[in-house]
Formats: sequence, C-alpha cells, structure tokens
Amino acid sequence: MASTPKTGDVIADFTLPGGRLDGETFRRADYVLSAQRGRPLVLAFYPGDDTPVCTAQLCSYSDGLAELESAGATVWGISPQGLDSHEEFARGRGLRMPLLSDEGRTVAKSFGITAPLIGLRRSVFIVDGAGRLHWKHVTALGATYPPPAALAAQLSALTTAWTGTRSGQSGRRAAAKYG
Repeated sequence: MASTPKTGDVIADFTLPGGRLDGETFRRADYVLSAQRGRPLVLAFYPGDDTPVCTAQLCSYSDGLAELESAGATVWGISPQGLDSHEEFARGRGLRMPLLSDEGRTVAKSFGITAPLIGLRRSVFIVDGAGRLHWKHVTALGATYPPPAALAAQLSALTTAWTGTRSGQSGRRAAAKYG
C-alpha cells in the first residue's frame, strides 16, 4: 500500500465518476482533479453511504458548504460505493457537494488510506490551487473528522499563502508563515 502524501507533495491526477444534487436532478459526470487547478479542493474520503459517522460528516460538510466555498474551495466526497448509492444518499440527506465513486479503491490506494474490513480510512485532504497537498487528516479508526470550521481555517491560511506566493512573496516565506 502507498503511504499518504506529505504536505507539499504534488497529488497525482485522477478521474472518477460522480454526481451532484442540483435541485431535484442528480447530475452525473466525470470529475478530474487537474480540472480544479487554480483553486483549492477538499477531498473527503469516507467509508460508506448512509452509515452513522459518514452521514454526520457529509451532512456537516453540506451544511457548511457555503463557508467552505466562500474560502475559495470546492468539496468532493469520495467513497467506494457506486453512483446509484451516492444518488440515494444525496437525495435522502440533501447533500449538495459532488459524491465520487472509487469502486476499485484506486484513488484511495494512491492516497495510502485503504484498510481491511472498512475499505478505507476516513480522511480529508486539502489540495492547493497548484495541485500540492496543503493539509491532511487521516484517522486510524474512522470515528472522527474535522468540522467545516477547521477546514475553513486551513483554507483561509492556504488562500493567504497562495495569494502571497502569486504576488511575488516566496513560497518558502508564505509556507513558513502559515504552517
């Protein structure tokens, strides 16, 4: 199994099928990591649709979506279930972020988060606009997850560092200033 990426590592590109609830329509599409370049992306890996902790996590992220989006980020939920399961989960809980299907656990394996019995460890990764890992939270047992406010704080620091780097401040100074 691969190890989890380290802060500053470039995240390998991937494409996964997914869907997003848009009003009453569940819009299915392929989601491509590299298409998100230029803005931060929150990748929330969770073991299963409609399970107690996963439901609490994804509902909290959906409820906090405006806060995360105002921090400049897109949020993707990723699990091993298929799109039909994701659609039922999104409709049943009113989830508004895209839910991606990693049925073969290929992407989870590349992040080093697969686990026996549960399939994958609950994990959240924040990828910056250049495709580098900014921050991660990987659980051993999967019962905890960072709340939206903690993610927004990380995104705020990232946005400030990203703006400083793009405006001429050295990447090293920006990174040292925020983490």
